[in-house]
Amino acid sequence: MARYYKTEAIVLRTIRLREADRVLHLYTSERGRVGAVAKGVRRTKSRFGGRLEPFFRLSLVLYEGRGELHTVTQAETVESYPRLREHGGSLGAASTACESVLRLFHDGESNRPAYNLLCHELQLLDAEPSAAGPANLLAFRLKLLLAAGFLPELSACSHCGAPGRARFSAAAGGVVCGECSTGDGFELSDRAYRFMTAAIAAPLRESADADPASLAQVDRAVNGTLEHHAHVRLRSAA
Repeated sequence: MARYYKTEAIVLRTIRLREADRVLHLYTSERGRVGAVAKGVRRTKSRFGGRLEPFFRLSLVLYEGRGELHTVTQAETVESYPRLREHGGSLGAASTACESVLRLFHDGESNRPAYNLLCHELQLLDAEPSAAGPANLLAFRLKLLLAAGFLPELSACSHCGAPGRARFSAAAGGVVCGECSTGDGFELSDRAYRFMTAAIAAPLRESADADPASLAQVDRAVNGTLEHHAHVRLRSAA
């Protein structure tokens, strides 16, 4: 049944459609990922102005018809994050964060913690461009894994539940002790382990930095978990 509905959303990505229209990949607060078309948005006198651009946080009225794409009928800016567009690092980090959400979640999957997390990440990159970097992105992705239900086991062996860790195994679902280790995965350093546990618990703006070797291990753990359990491959953060 066709109907109108109101929702808040982040524009993840846009694609040109015909001469004046644009397809929007949105992540909404109520419905998760949604595809929509904005008609006439590329015309000079479009009523939408420049609002329907990546990283904008909007209050939208969408029309849900019979097709896969909904139609944008109204759009008001909630936050535009203008400062993050002035710095190449923060702009790239925002793009990668939005891509992570786009790839990990499917259409119609509502996940309010993931939506709030993306809003907080864009706010941080807008307020503190210096925060952009591998450590910030990995902290964001770890929290995204938590929101999506794919966070690996870090507190005890993912096989037997015993304390201690000898290796990290994406296939096993997290750290494994020496007795349960079958040689798969890799050794996770103390620094990499501490970064992961701290990043999950602390707010994004309090994410600690780490040396490149430790961040590379965290990146391997995060991407291995995503590939094995969510069947998603993301660009390396390290």
